[in-house]
Amino acid sequence: MSDVEERAGAPAASAVDQDVMTGRQKLALAVLLGAQFMLAADFSILTVSLPVIGDSLGFSLDSLQWITTAFALPAAGFTLLFGRIADLWGRRRLFLIGIVLLAVASLVGGMANSPEVLLAARVAQGVATAISVPSALSLMTTTFPEGPLRQKALGLNGALVGAGFSAGALLGGVLTESLSWRWSFLINVPVVVLLVIGTLMVIPEGRAAVRTRLDVPGAITVTGGLLALVFGITTAGHEGWGASSVYLWLAVAAVLLVAFWFIELNSANPLAPVRVLKRGSVLWGNFGGFATIAMATATSFAATLYMQKVLGFSAFTTGVAIGLPGIAIIVAGTIAPRLLARLGAPAVLSLALVVQSLGFAVLLGLSDSDMGAVLVFVGLAVGFFAHAYAIVAYMVSATSGLPDEEQGLATGLTTMSMQIAITLGIPVISAVISARTAALEKTGSETDAVLGGVRAGVLVDALFLLAAAAIVWVFLARKARTGKGAL
Repeated sequence: MSDVEERAGAPAASAVDQDVMTGRQKLALAVLLGAQFMLAADFSILTVSLPVIGDSLGFSLDSLQWITTAFALPAAGFTLLFGRIADLWGRRRLFLIGIVLLAVASLVGGMANSPEVLLAARVAQGVATAISVPSALSLMTTTFPEGPLRQKALGLNGALVGAGFSAGALLGGVLTESLSWRWSFLINVPVVVLLVIGTLMVIPEGRAAVRTRLDVPGAITVTGGLLALVFGITTAGHEGWGASSVYLWLAVAAVLLVAFWFIELNSANPLAPVRVLKRGSVLWGNFGGFATIAMATATSFAATLYMQKVLGFSAFTTGVAIGLPGIAIIVAGTIAPRLLARLGAPAVLSLALVVQSLGFAVLLGLSDSDMGAVLVFVGLAVGFFAHAYAIVAYMVSATSGLPDEEQGLATGLTTMSMQIAITLGIPVISAVISARTAALEKTGSETDAVLGGVRAGVLVDALFLLAAAAIVWVFLARKARTGKGAL
């Protein structure tokens, strides 16, 4: 293997102007997409199983949230660190470590006989995700040269990630109902075995040309800051935004992240060079990604609340009703690169956020009649279709123009944006819904109050997406057209 191949993590025969994938690239993409689908599904696969797990292992009702939080904290907190480590120490090596750790953690979780063991397994799964996701993405961006091939690969990745999020809850429900909740963990083990074999066969190693020392102060402050941020957000989701502990954790996060910024300014070997963090395509691309993911998860939550509390649907029926529009994500992800090639990723990102806003705004017409289910289907289908375009466009924008030796950092940042968005979207919109519901309960029925709360949440969601679209257009898309978008 040549030095260039070693650094880039791509077959040496690949040409920059190549428009057709080689057989080896197709196999590598299949392995990486399979990993991304599995990792995305793990975010939601336990959603409908939580009450069953609680009854089986003796979790109290108020402690069930820790099954989700134990995963979310390390998944978001460590992702930037491991994304950069992948650049320095080897992307394939770190990817293999991550998915093997995931298999071990899943095996422990599937065999757990106490809350403590299960939570330990969930923490390990979160760490494994923080290792695997940015490593897999950086392997993808370095295997395919910037241009049509990378856009196609990231388009398929966006489709599979979206499908994984949508399919996870449905798959978890099927496994729990037909076999046991334990299979929501154990199913990862045989999948990981196949992924390890495929990785060793078709994916070359890739790392920076020059090995540098890890920026330990930067690693400690950014990881601590992200952990505090995610913990503060999740605490708000469970205890409400009025809890004083929420603001204590958010203050700690602010202090540590500001310290991280100044450390990076003065570090000889920064974990995340400030010039990369300030780069327009990275900054505003990730902002657009944060907006689309946060509001998609929040709208799914609002739709779930509406169908169960207003229409009286069961959890399974609700899961199917939300899962079916998710097919639009798969379709959009596969065809998104065509529009990106014509308009450019920044413009597509801005346009997709507008269409996503309009799709979700359809839910403002919800009522207590059964026709509301039709509106949910239409609104989510349109919104999710645009959401897939936004995912692909933000990943292309946020990873473009950077050398291969910084792709782990770039994909670590995109993954971090995704993780924080998933964590933040629901608590914020939930607070809006709860506040409006509480106000309306004083003058009307509970059903009408919930309906009004859902509409308020959807309105905030749609307006935020429109504002995000305008910001992305002004600071990224318009500048990209004049050749200044990467500054």
